[in-house]
Amino acid sequence: MPMKAHKITPLFRLDALIERLDGVMSQAEMQQIAVGLRDALGVAHVVYHWVATSGEMNLGTIPDQTRISERSSIDGYRVDGYRGQHFGCGTYDPEWVSHYLEKGYLRIDPVILGCYQRFHPVDWRQLDWSNKAARALAADAAAFGIGTQGYSIPLRGPKGQFALFSVSASCDDAQWDAFISDKRRDLILIAHYINQKALELQPDTEAEPLQPLSPRELEVMTLLALGYSRAQAANTLSISEHTFRVYVESARYKLGAQNTTHAVARALSRGLIVV
Repeated sequence: MPMKAHKITPLFRLDALIERLDGVMSQAEMQQIAVGLRDALGVAHVVYHWVATSGEMNLGTIPDQTRISERSSIDGYRVDGYRGQHFGCGTYDPEWVSHYLEKGYLRIDPVILGCYQRFHPVDWRQLDWSNKAARALAADAAAFGIGTQGYSIPLRGPKGQFALFSVSASCDDAQWDAFISDKRRDLILIAHYINQKALELQPDTEAEPLQPLSPRELEVMTLLALGYSRAQAANTLSISEHTFRVYVESARYKLGAQNTTHAVARALSRGLIVV
């Protein structure tokens, strides 16, 4: 039976979500946020999962120990995993999680393997689903209602941490493209906030040391967080766009960020700027 298309209604308040995340003290609260975020975005699923820590994953080859940490991260329940306790939160059906693990899909999942080799957000349509195992995974995922469209944001933290934040839905390409175009920046910010909170909730994970930002770098990050374009922000600060870019790159380097959006997310999540 063909799946009914999932209507996307992308209406939610990012500031309210971030405020809720700031007060989270447990994994159970993270799970509640995942469910609420799914409903607010109008997608089929929202999932954050901590896939691996240093030594667990090597060029797409995933050892058996990682399966334990993946189990804990996909279904929202914490277990004692390899190299410590990992966890996640999400809205996948536990039956799908069990099926996924029993089939050994962790080892061949194009989403995990593809995102591990990338730093920027990935639309699942960009990944290689051509081999037989990947096609079987896609067919099973559709049968379990995971969705025909997906978008994942790779996340990296201290000690070689690698995690993913993903949203999925069943809709046509045009509807999905419009949703991602509208919510891409918000999804990236949410992903980094959730990952930062996950790191805070892990007792054996230390936050990465940060170099302080200069007053001008803080101004630059604040304007970007408020949604100013580079030209608008440079004009507001009465500096050239070239000088503005210099401040952005300096702040990005100090924050250990992969790109400007990541830098803004880190500055926000660590309380360096307030909007």
